[in-house]
Amino acid sequence: MDEYTTHHFRPSSTFTVSVGYDQRLAPHDIDGSLAHARMLGAQGIIPAKDAEAIVTGLEAIRTEVNAKIFPWRDELEDVHMNIERRLFELIGEPAGRLHTARSRNDQVATATRLFVRSAIDYAIASTEHVQRALLGLAERHQDAIMPGYTHLQRAQPVLFAHHLLAYVEMFSRDGARYGDCRARTNVLPLGSGALAGVPYPLDRELVARELGFGAVSANSMDAVSDRDYLVEFHAAAATCLMHCSRLAEDLVLWASREFGFIRLGDEWLTGSSIMPQKRNPDFAELARGKTGRVYGNLIGLLTVLKGLPLTYNTDMQEDKESLFDTVDTVGATLEALCGMLATARADEGRMAAAANDPLMLATDLADYLVAKGVSFRRAHEAVSSLCELSREGGIGLLDLPLDDYQRHHEAFAEDVYRVTATASVAARDVPGGTAPGRVANALAEARRRLGNG
Repeated sequence: MDEYTTHHFRPSSTFTVSVGYDQRLAPHDIDGSLAHARMLGAQGIIPAKDAEAIVTGLEAIRTEVNAKIFPWRDELEDVHMNIERRLFELIGEPAGRLHTARSRNDQVATATRLFVRSAIDYAIASTEHVQRALLGLAERHQDAIMPGYTHLQRAQPVLFAHHLLAYVEMFSRDGARYGDCRARTNVLPLGSGALAGVPYPLDRELVARELGFGAVSANSMDAVSDRDYLVEFHAAAATCLMHCSRLAEDLVLWASREFGFIRLGDEWLTGSSIMPQKRNPDFAELARGKTGRVYGNLIGLLTVLKGLPLTYNTDMQEDKESLFDTVDTVGATLEALCGMLATARADEGRMAAAANDPLMLATDLADYLVAKGVSFRRAHEAVSSLCELSREGGIGLLDLPLDDYQRHHEAFAEDVYRVTATASVAARDVPGGTAPGRVANALAEARRRLGNG
C-alpha cells in the first residue's frame, strides 16, 4: 500500500500545466501586453525607455512565435509565464515592469476575449462561405422541382432552390448570433487587476482603443470571473452545428440510392472495406456527428462555471481546451460543407419524378375546391376520401375518372386535371413562398446581402 500511495498520489508535475494548448493565445497575449506597456509608458507609470524596450522585446517574441521557433517550456506552466520569461531573456530587468498594474487574472481574460473575437470573425466568414455555396448549388438548378417533406414523408412540391434557401436563412441567423456574442465579448477587462482594480492612474480607454475593444468593463470582480461570452460562443456554435447537421442529414438522404436526388463529388465519398459497390457520404456523416462534440463543450463549460464563487478560480483554466476544440470543429465542419456543396450536382429528372407523385397534389385539389366556393374543411374531407380511394384501388389520384371526383363533391369539373406539380409550385406566389419568381428574388437578395465574398 505504501508503494502504491507513494507512486500514485503525489501531486503531478503536469496537472496544472496548460502551455501545451494555451500557447494558441500567444498572439493575443502579446497584443494585450503591447497595449498595456505603451499605456504604462504614456501614463508615466513606468519609464518610457523601459516601455520601449518591452515593446521591442515583445515584437521579437511575436516573430519567434510566428516562425514556430519560440522555446516553449512546460515547467513554466502556461503561455503567459513562457512569454514573460522569454522577455526577461531578451531585454533583461525592464521586463519586470510589464506586469505593473495588472494581474494574471485580467491578463488571461483579455487574451481570451481577443482570441474569441477573432474566432467569431472567422466563424461569421465561414457561415457566409457556406451560404454562397448553397446559393451556387441553388442557381445551378434554379428551376428543379422536388418533393418537400414533413415527417420525412412527401408533402408538397417545392423548388430545390427554395429548400436550399431555407439553410441560407438558418446560417444568416447563425451569423447574427455570432455578431451578438461579439458585441458582448468586445469589452476590455485589463485594468481590473486580480479582482479589485489597481492603484495606478491607468488609461483603460487608451488600451481599449488600441486593441479595438468597444468598451471597458464596469466591475472589476465581474471582469476577471466572467466567462459568459465563452458560454455564448459555445451556444452560438452549437446552434450553427445543429444547422450543419440538418443540412448534412439532407445530403446523406439525397445522395442515397433510395432518393438519388444529388451526386456528391467523389472526393467527398469513401468506399467500403468489404462492399465494392459502396460510396459512403462519410464527410456529411462526420459533419452530422461532430455536432455532439460541440454540444458537449457547451455543457462542459456550463458545468465548470455553475458552482464557482466570485471571483477568479483556477477551475476556469478548463475553459480553454473546449474553446479551441469548438473553434476547430466549427471551422472544419463548415469547410467540409462548402466543399460538398460546391461539387454537388442534382439529378433533376429523379427529383421531378418524385415531385410528380399525384398524392402530393392533394392540398392543391382542396385549394381547387376552395376557389370554387367550398369551405376548406369540406374540401379537405372530400380530397381525403379521394386519396383513400386512390390508395385502395392502386390508381393514381389524378388518374381517377371524373365521376369519382364528382361523387365526392359536385364542384369538381374537367379542369381538375390541370393540377400539376409545376402549377402547384407556381401557385405559392406569396412572400417566402416557393413560386419561381419569389425564389428568383430571394436568390438575388441573398446574393446582394452576402456580396461576392
